[in-house]
Amino acid sequence: MSFSAAWFDDLYRQDDDPWNYRDSWYERRKRHLMIAALPRERYRLGFEPACSNGELSALLAQRCERLRVCDISAFAVRLARERLGEARNVIVEKRAIPQEWPDACFDLIVIGELCYYLSREATAELAQRACASLTGDGALVACHWRHPFEGKLQTADEVHATFGALPALTHLVQHAEHDLLLDVWSKEVCSIAQREGLA
Repeated sequence: MSFSAAWFDDLYRQDDDPWNYRDSWYERRKRHLMIAALPRERYRLGFEPACSNGELSALLAQRCERLRVCDISAFAVRLARERLGEARNVIVEKRAIPQEWPDACFDLIVIGELCYYLSREATAELAQRACASLTGDGALVACHWRHPFEGKLQTADEVHATFGALPALTHLVQHAEHDLLLDVWSKEVCSIAQREGLA
């Protein structure tokens, strides 16, 4: 099973920043690690499911010509719309992932702090859908918390292994710490330096 929209709505009803995304140095640093790990400077169309209150989305919007973000919680969608109100290149939607994955092609997909709320089967479906909608020069980013918490359905390492097992993806970046695991994959096989003719 996976966590329900009602569970997340209850969470946001009690606290509009339940993971302290706005004020935590850990969270700010993590966001900047994710942005620094992106293999391209600019993206045509990005997608961030489980956008929460839009803190990471605000940084991604600066790197994308267009950005779609979504969350299963109506409360989170409202918060993200408020946070991203001045970003004219962003669309915020209410969607349940993976079953409501958008019918579009993205050159950037960012999966942050999402998959341990999903069953293994739903994570495998998400990985397949993400890979199928990723353009040939696109990047897939995953970042997850490594510590246990109540109700956690999978570890970060298990989640990332699901993405890493997709044969169409090449592993570009891994940043592993005690607290978090960050990975980047692409359908491109060359490195950043190779693409720029430096290596």
